[in-house]
Amino acid sequence: MIRDKIKNLVKKAVKNLYQTDVDFNIDRSSDAVFGDYSTNVAMILKKNPQEIADAIKSNIIEKTEVKNGFINFFISKEYLQKEVENILKQKEKYGDLKIGNGQKVNVEFISANPTGPLTLANGRGGFCGDVLANVLKKVGYKTTKEYYINDTGEQIIKLGHSIINDSEAVYKGKYIDELRARIKGDSPEKVGEQGAEIILKEMLKPSIKKMGIEFDVWFSENSLYQKKEVDKILEFLKKKNLTYEKEGALWFKSTEFGDDKDRVLIKACLPVGREDGQKTYFASDIAYLKNKIDRGFDKLIIFFGADHHGYVARIKAAAEALGFGKEKIDIIVMQLVAVWLGEKEKKQLMRMSKREGIYMGIDKLIEEVGLDVTRFFFLNRDSNSHLNFDLELAREQSQKNPIYYVQYAHARICSILEKSPSFAKASTGKKNLKLLNHPSELELIKQLIRFPEIIEDTAKDYQVQKLPQYAMDLATVFHKFYQECQVISEDKDLTSARLALISATQIVLKNILGLMGISVPEKM
Repeated sequence: MIRDKIKNLVKKAVKNLYQTDVDFNIDRSSDAVFGDYSTNVAMILKKNPQEIADAIKSNIIEKTEVKNGFINFFISKEYLQKEVENILKQKEKYGDLKIGNGQKVNVEFISANPTGPLTLANGRGGFCGDVLANVLKKVGYKTTKEYYINDTGEQIIKLGHSIINDSEAVYKGKYIDELRARIKGDSPEKVGEQGAEIILKEMLKPSIKKMGIEFDVWFSENSLYQKKEVDKILEFLKKKNLTYEKEGALWFKSTEFGDDKDRVLIKACLPVGREDGQKTYFASDIAYLKNKIDRGFDKLIIFFGADHHGYVARIKAAAEALGFGKEKIDIIVMQLVAVWLGEKEKKQLMRMSKREGIYMGIDKLIEEVGLDVTRFFFLNRDSNSHLNFDLELAREQSQKNPIYYVQYAHARICSILEKSPSFAKASTGKKNLKLLNHPSELELIKQLIRFPEIIEDTAKDYQVQKLPQYAMDLATVFHKFYQECQVISEDKDLTSARLALISATQIVLKNILGLMGISVPEKM
């Protein structure tokens, strides 16, 4: 990557000048007047930036400038032109990195309770988890996509009460009525288990398939109890002196590992004839963590819903108690999704409640606007921010819709290449890429070479919204190039060079959309 190459040049200059190493960043400039990339290394070192700039010599840098203490770098045309050839050679492997070094990463996402259809919030975490796993794989990690099935405990009993329709019913809706007609019995636990099995098989799994997601592992919480793994983890914590009894309950000393309070593992015995207290979800969560660790994962990434923000500290505390460093477990909390209807100032918020049976599930939304649109819109927002889904914009089948705008760029390239009788020769013969000198051509190449940087940054900070935002940036620059530069002309050499450039653009568009699980149409 050009960013890494510039950083190495700066490191070498600093080392030669001051015999020291320093940590600094190379940032992409937001304004062309400040070059293509810049660094504040001189301010960190409290040295003369011009002295450092003068010590940097390389044919990949056309020139350096110093402004306000920053060193600005302008990439040479020769380097940009050569990168087009590099993209054409690497094709689908362009953007592949080795920073993962083959480490095993478990990405657990969605994990919705099998008590009803998938909500839009479930869908948001699903798309983000799926795409993050794709990105991690591209940078060299061995990724496992996992779904944790909460098929035991209180929510299953609540489901049972709802199906039986007694005074403790919680869930409502047409699907509950249908389950009631299929399942007979008076035991909330047994009825709930049957209902959960049907919901998982006939509702959740088909929805997830419709979302374009394939899990490597479907892990049952109930299996932890069947294999006595919950009992074993409780004994482990007791032997480590990490539990204590208070008011008839068993507690985990999670405050010793940074949590704000200790957490209950076994509730106090209930006066209903039971000999022991009920184990909490947190007890099985710790057993599940231990199971993952024992499977040899180097890093665990878990997606939580907005209502599980309070679980972050306790999960990290449990991981540390198991000897799995906090730095090896990352938890991403997805914020809620709101659907807005209508145009401009007339937009109205759609009210949704899973328990009341009033909702637009992810299935319905995909049917309404299509998978590509749903994925792109859900990915195009920071997970820490609420997502306002504009249903009218999503329905737009024009370039007003951002995903259509991006896909149209790819379709336009396909059309040019298909209609060009010289494409076969241009794609295989020698091309004079030095002819790519127009500002729009060079700007397009600069966008193309950002792709590996976007992949690296996303793999490190998990901000998957960078992918759709980059796709829109690339499409914008390509459309500008198309307006300003005639691809096919009487100049055969220039035509060949520009066909090579749009072929490289086609490759990057296909790569970025593929990572997002979005189709790459050849015609629109």
